[in-house]
Amino acid sequence: MATNDILTTDRLSVAFGGLKALSEVSVRVAEGEILSIIGPNGAGKTTFFNAITGAYRPSGGEVVLKGERVTGMSPHEIARRGVARSFQNLKPFAEMSVMENVLVGREIHCRVGLLAAVLRSGSSRAEERAHQKRARDLIDFVGLEKRRNTLARNLTYGEQKKLEIARALALEPSILLLDEPVAGMNPTETGFVMELVRKIKRRGITVLIIEHDMKMVMGISERIYVLEQGMLIAEGTPAEVQGNRRVIEAYLGGGKRADSQ
Repeated sequence: MATNDILTTDRLSVAFGGLKALSEVSVRVAEGEILSIIGPNGAGKTTFFNAITGAYRPSGGEVVLKGERVTGMSPHEIARRGVARSFQNLKPFAEMSVMENVLVGREIHCRVGLLAAVLRSGSSRAEERAHQKRARDLIDFVGLEKRRNTLARNLTYGEQKKLEIARALALEPSILLLDEPVAGMNPTETGFVMELVRKIKRRGITVLIIEHDMKMVMGISERIYVLEQGMLIAEGTPAEVQGNRRVIEAYLGGGKRADSQ
C-alpha cells in the first residue's frame, strides 16, 4: 500500500452461491481525498461497501485499512479502526430525538465502565457532558441545530439524510463511506450536502461516495471508479471518466455524456 493510501482493496470478490456480486475489484483510496464509486443498478457498489465494512465476508481478495489487513473482521471491529458509513435506506431511531440518535453513534467512544455510569460518578458525568457537546457540534455542523430535540420520525426526508451523516461522523472516523447521500433530494439540498462533504474533507476525513447523481459526482470527486456487473471497468478523474468510451456505452447509455445525466 502506498504511504498516502488510507484504504486499499486487492482483487476483492464477493459471491452468493454461484453468483459473483463482486469480481476481483482493486481500489485505492488516498488519505484526505473525495472518491466516488459509480455504476448502474446492480453493479456491485453497495456490495463493495458491505465488504469493506465487514457486513459481507469476501470470498476472495483483501481489504487493507491504514496498513492493517481487516478482511473478515466484524463491522464493530472495523468501525473501531476508523471506518463509518451512512446507508441508502435510512435507519434512524424513529422514536428518539436527533440528539439521542447522534449520541448513540458516540457509544463506541464510551470509556467509563457500567458501574461508574450506574453510580453517576464524576468521571461518568464528565464523559457524558463531553459526548453531549460533541453531539451538539455535529448536529450544528450538518445544519440540524433547530431540530436537535425533534423526534427522528418528524424530520423531513432531507433532514433524515443529514442526521444519517451526523450519526456516522459521531464515530469520529478517519474514512467516511456515504451511500447515495443526495438520493431523493432537491437541487438546494444537494448543493448543501456537496458543501458539507467538502467541509468534512477539510476536517481531515477521507470520503468515499456511492452516488447516482452525476452532477454531484462530477462536481465533487477527485477520482472516480466505475463498476459494471461486479467488475471494475474504469478509473480516473471526472474528466477522464466522462470521456471514457466504455463508461459511456456501458453506464451512460449509448453516447450520452456523464454531465447530461
